[in-house]
Order: sequence, then structure tokens, then C-alpha cells
Amino acid sequence: MGRSRGGLTTKIHAVTDAQGLPITLKLTVGPGRTLLADAAYDSNRLRDHLAKVGARAVIRPISRRSAPPALDRNAYKRRNKIERFFSKLKNYRAIATRYEKHDANFLALVKLAATRIWLRTYESVT
Repeated sequence: MGRSRGGLTTKIHAVTDAQGLPITLKLTVGPGRTLLADAAYDSNRLRDHLAKVGARAVIRPISRRSAPPALDRNAYKRRNKIERFFSKLKNYRAIATRYEKHDANFLALVKLAATRIWLRTYESVT
């Protein structure tokens, strides 16, 4: 886990299938290499910062921009599945509040929650 001005930070990286179910989960410290975000995060300041740290911005530009930056539409479409998975993951309080401070234990909680998400998908409704 890393340390920032706001306290401990951990990035959860997830690879999901076409249904948004997790396949691979990993923890890293600090920023990733690509930021997938919606239009609320579109600003020149953020884009410049990402370029300085060597990260790629896949952010939908706001409609009032006179010269909108290029958008990788295929990568942006895949963002929805990841967002749905993280939304389900945040339903688990211990993960949403970063209850466990040791990285191995935190990853174990994330994997346990991911397993429960998988099981919920395949449980019988009859």
C-alpha cells in the first residue's frame, strides 16, 4: 500500500469478462498507466498531469470543448463493465472503507468478495 497526502492508498486492478465478472485481481501502489474516466474528469490540468507521469487518458471530452482531444472509443466502451464490477465490490463494507490495512489481507478480502459476486451470478432463482 502506498502513502499519499490523504493517507493510505491502494489501486485495485481488475480484468473482467464480457459479463463484468472478475477474472484477475491485483493490487498496486500509486497510479496506473491508463485512466478510464467519464466526462466529469475532463480537464486540461488532469490530462497534462497524466502525460507528465506517463499515463494515458481515456476520458470522454465534455461537449462544450472547441477542440476536443481524441478518444479511444473501444477502450471507453469497456469501462462500463469494469465500473459495474467495482460498484458491486463497493457493496462490501470492509473493502469500501479499506478496513484491512495489510495489503495481503486486503487482497484476500477483495478476492473473497469477487468470489461471492461470481456465485451470486450463478445461483438458482427457483
